[in-house]
Amino acid sequence: MSPDNRQLVHRLGYAGLLPFGFGAALTWLLGGYSPAQHAFVVDGLSRYAAVVISFLGGIHWGVAFAKGLPHRGALIWGVSASLLGWVAALMPAYAGLALHGGVLIACYVMDRRLYPVLGVAEWLTLRFRLTAVASLSCFLAAAGS
Repeated sequence: MSPDNRQLVHRLGYAGLLPFGFGAALTWLLGGYSPAQHAFVVDGLSRYAAVVISFLGGIHWGVAFAKGLPHRGALIWGVSASLLGWVAALMPAYAGLALHGGVLIACYVMDRRLYPVLGVAEWLTLRFRLTAVASLSCFLAAAGS
């Protein structure tokens, strides 16, 4: 991958953290001020987390097929992550956001196991950073719900 594309991947990854950070901050800022807006923010953050989790699961499918290595564990995890994200999005915010945070960490743990097998271990440092901020944001928002 060219240095320009690598830099683009990093920038886009960090940009993807904006809804997590803003969502967590707004959860606390609006908590006692506006119940309707608070509910809107935590619901939006939960839905965004579910989409991101589904994306992370889909990466396993995409890499496995692109490399011609339909790794059984990668395929099973890809669907499992999406289903867990969906279940968390259906739960009340305080519980669903906590589950999202846990699933984001589980996604990283699975990536640590599967990325080397799929030949993409070089992305684990970025994945760790993104996971740390996203999961912490979900936990903080859950605590503010």
